Amino acid sequence: MSWFEVVVLGLVQGLTEFLPISSSGHLRIVSGLFFHNDPGAAFTAVTQIGTEVAVIVYFAKDIWSLIVTWFRGLRDPEVRGTQEYRMAWMVIIGTIPIGLLGILLKHQIETVARNLWLIATTLVVFGILLGLAERFGRQERPIEKLTMKDGIVLGFAQAMALVPGVSRSGGTITVGLFLGLQRAAAVRFSFLLAIPAVFASGLFTLPDVLKSDGTTPAQLVVAVVIAGLVGYAVIAWLLRFVEKNSVYVFVAYRIALGCALLAALAIGAVSAT
Repeated sequence: MSWFEVVVLGLVQGLTEFLPISSSGHLRIVSGLFFHNDPGAAFTAVTQIGTEVAVIVYFAKDIWSLIVTWFRGLRDPEVRGTQEYRMAWMVIIGTIPIGLLGILLKHQIETVARNLWLIATTLVVFGILLGLAERFGRQERPIEKLTMKDGIVLGFAQAMALVPGVSRSGGTITVGLFLGLQRAAAVRFSFLLAIPAVFASGLFTLPDVLKSDGTTPAQLVVAVVIAGLVGYAVIAWLLRFVEKNSVYVFVAYRIALGCALLAALAIGAVSAT
């Protein structure tokens, strides 16, 4: 992998990770169109470490509070009734589906799931679902009203992002809106829910990416740093954006990109594999 490709993919990862448009799908599309290859699921997972570091830095106070409250609750029954203690368990339990499915379906995720026909289709289908969630979701409940049931359901929604094109944030935001969460609440919980899963995935696949595509440790560090810096700026922008605006702009973008990719595949302008 060239240095130029590393920089471009780091930028793409940072720009798209937190938007409901699928970072893994964009990495696959950009690589296929401009570099005529596939960076692989492992490279995608490792670069996501940078964007999750951005989440930790941005939400450091919230995350620290959840960790401290969780440990206190293990020994103090009075703490167990607090929303923060329940929220910590929601993140832990909500991480289980993507972890188990990621291990069980590792081969499929790294092979057939990266076909551009599938990515184009999921961009369109889940774009439509996001639009329906925006239109019909009640958007009444703040993040303080999250329940354990919500955490489990949103955990399975996050697991859908194992298929490139679905979008981890897109899946959780879509389901969160259908559950009646406020838009900002769905986005915020999506960020918190991703931290343990993405870090575990990145560390687990690090050996694979180093030996599979010739990417050097220095290139990985650069890609991770670029993704993290850009991702931090995107977090700040997105949280402000969703407080006052709908997600229809992302719906339109997903559908347009998916249809354009389907057309390009149909005429043979780009290879599906």
